[in-house]
Amino acid sequence: MTHLVASCSCGQLRATVTHTPVRVSVCHCRACQRRTGSAFGVQARFERGSVHIQGQGTEFVRTGDSGRRITFTFCPHCGATLHYTLEGLEDFVGIPVGAFADRSFIPPATVLYEEHAHPWVELQLPPASS
Repeated sequence: MTHLVASCSCGQLRATVTHTPVRVSVCHCRACQRRTGSAFGVQARFERGSVHIQGQGTEFVRTGDSGRRITFTFCPHCGATLHYTLEGLEDFVGIPVGAFADRSFIPPATVLYEEHAHPWVELQLPPASS
């Protein structure tokens, strides 16, 4: 069984995951760029039942381009986002891949909002499995 641990920068807020993600994606939307302070966000989506959250989090809710509400939970001490949920997909939890700090983490297979990608970004994703 998979046992992955993600944490905020200070370690106060943690997520332990017991199954592999159902999806790992790269998102180039402007909201992910602002949230991460980078050119894109990389996140893994897990079934809610496989995620155990420990620690205190503060929520920020925004409406996405789809019109659905996204609830981000971040550490009130260091400010790092640890997980989020999307309205209509409440059975899943998204966790930024960087929170796992693991170079061997499963690579992304899905790319979103490519039209907002910075022109200098070139991703080398593994070929899609058949």
